[in-house]
Amino acid sequence: MSSDLAISVQNVSKSYTIWRDPAARLKHPGLNLVGELFPPLRKKIDAKLQGLCSEFYALNDISFEVKKGESIGIIGRNGSGKSTLLQIIAGTLQPTNGSVTVNGRVAALLELGSGFNPEFTGHENVYLNASILGLTREETDARFAKIVAFADIGDFITQPVKTYSSGMVVRLAFAVQSMVDPDVLIVDEALAVGDAKFQAQCFERLRQLQKRGTSILLVTHSSEDVIKHCSSAILLDQGEQRAVGAPKHVVHCYMDLIFGKKEKTITPDTVSATSSCSEPILKTSFLLSQCEDVFSTRHGYNKYEYRWGDQAAVILDYLLEVDGKHYPSLIESGKEIKLLASIKFNMLLHRPIIGINIKTKEGITLYGTNSELLNINDTVSVAAKDSLLQINACFIGRLSPGDYFISLGVATRNGNEIIPHDRRYDAIHFQITTKNSFLGLADLDLKMAIGKIN
Repeated sequence: MSSDLAISVQNVSKSYTIWRDPAARLKHPGLNLVGELFPPLRKKIDAKLQGLCSEFYALNDISFEVKKGESIGIIGRNGSGKSTLLQIIAGTLQPTNGSVTVNGRVAALLELGSGFNPEFTGHENVYLNASILGLTREETDARFAKIVAFADIGDFITQPVKTYSSGMVVRLAFAVQSMVDPDVLIVDEALAVGDAKFQAQCFERLRQLQKRGTSILLVTHSSEDVIKHCSSAILLDQGEQRAVGAPKHVVHCYMDLIFGKKEKTITPDTVSATSSCSEPILKTSFLLSQCEDVFSTRHGYNKYEYRWGDQAAVILDYLLEVDGKHYPSLIESGKEIKLLASIKFNMLLHRPIIGINIKTKEGITLYGTNSELLNINDTVSVAAKDSLLQINACFIGRLSPGDYFISLGVATRNGNEIIPHDRRYDAIHFQITTKNSFLGLADLDLKMAIGKIN
């Protein structure tokens, strides 16, 4: 393995034998023996054996490499094989096929309280866990004060772990794992248990470790954590490696899986222009396209948008307006931004849901809402085939200087399932400028007065 690699996973598979019933476990060895003793019966025996059990692949032919200092996010639906993969990398589970090579000390936070004895105190478990990770008692002594300070569980450090809350267990476990200065740190959903303050503390510690050269594998269902904290990402689904690459791209693929992306994707050519155009339902001084997809002709359109849906409805056109100016190149922070869009329906849809999302260029969501959350669905309970809708929205852009993207979507609900018809991720780009200096993403218009105290 190359010296700049921390982890190399090559063609890893993990399979389990699924038995038809308990009796099948007993029959299987006997039938195998009969087949070996009487070769002419081998084919008949093999046919019977296939009926007794089947092979389930929790992972199937997974390959990737992690460089030193990289932070890799692993995402996927429940049961996709994420935890199985981490256990194999950590060495607590052996692969059926393939190989895993890890360069250096591995610290893994795989399960709540893993490596802790519930009867031992927190103090005793720190030394127990540290010794499992390869630290001598002297090395643990040198780190103990930092571990206790990071965990911040007070006098509970002297109490048995069985008396801890789930959050306290995670605090102590993460403190130990991160303070041993590992070469590879594996975190499997554990941070989701902690409160917001502790999560921020953990991610800051992860950044410190990464700067020192630690490679991090982070499993989470939070797509924004992957975008914000990881340099690349891997998507697993049903044991298969579906996507590897930039976090934003992999998260888009993950959203496709969650919302059931259809194989057929939308292109401008697929939007029908045969139906007759009518006047917009809402009168404005600007006429949006009623027939054709003209997004690509508008200033501010992002040609790298991520678009998909079943085309039962299609978002055709948009307008961004500030102070009466259409498609402004720069928008001053604090100005009211008007957004108009036209939607054409290619089939009858009941209670269409119109959504708007605003993100940073890194993919962090600043704000998102939809017609269902805003309780305005009753306005359009049914959209007939060839009918048109126009969205009129406005918001105050109290944002820091920089680039931002607007996503639009139209969907319907079938019970608990959301059916996407047209999703245009990051379709509209706009830039914010400001005369006032401040830190952060949003201008909260804070006022400050300072005076002397007599």
